[in-house]
Amino acid sequence: MKNNKDDTFSVAGQIVLKKYTSDLPNNSYLKDRSKALRKAGNLPEVLFWQQVNKGKFWGIDFDRQRIIGNYIVDFYVKSLSLVIEIDGSSHNGKEEYDDVRQTFLENLGLKVFRINAERVKKEIYVVMQELENFIIQEYSF
Repeated sequence: MKNNKDDTFSVAGQIVLKKYTSDLPNNSYLKDRSKALRKAGNLPEVLFWQQVNKGKFWGIDFDRQRIIGNYIVDFYVKSLSLVIEIDGSSHNGKEEYDDVRQTFLENLGLKVFRINAERVKKEIYVVMQELENFIIQEYSF
């Protein structure tokens, strides 16, 4: 498989292949809710955002509160078709909903990386290392 230089980038010295998913469904009725969630920003999301904003994490561009279908995901990496979800107490008792949501996203060709909110607050650097490892494992060649 021959790759164009523009189709790859480096993460921790590993070449990573970009993977774009085009034409994702988007419920425009969720736009105001998405904007409100971005402004509100719960603590784990703010802490994570501080680590990835403006390409701080390997030059990767992250979107916050991205609408995909009828869902708003916490973070989305378009160049990898990667959803990052930070699961806090609001997810307690909603495991079935989360499973349906994750299946929907995966059926679109997206990968989902889940992070426990408490871990973001207590060990953000370990979480970032795990995300780095996940990207290398799933996208390098």
